[in-house]
Amino acid sequence: MRATVTVMLKQGVLDPQGEAVRHALGSLGFGGVEGVRQGKVIELDLDQTDPEAARAEVACMCETLLANTVIESYTVEIG
Repeated sequence: MRATVTVMLKQGVLDPQGEAVRHALGSLGFGGVEGVRQGKVIELDLDQTDPEAARAEVACMCETLLANTVIESYTVEIG
């Protein structure tokens, strides 16, 4: 079973990497971009067969290691 975790900075947290990308896009002629938020995607291949158990296990992984929940939020997709 595959789990996909998307980790993003929470709203209100400054995103210097996103701002650098927005600025670079403007320099390249893409002037219509008003904001960029940059995050990360983590794909996990699990031996779990129960989707709800997999979701709970991945959420625990996120809370423990994969996301800094003070400044980041995450979503989990199981498929």
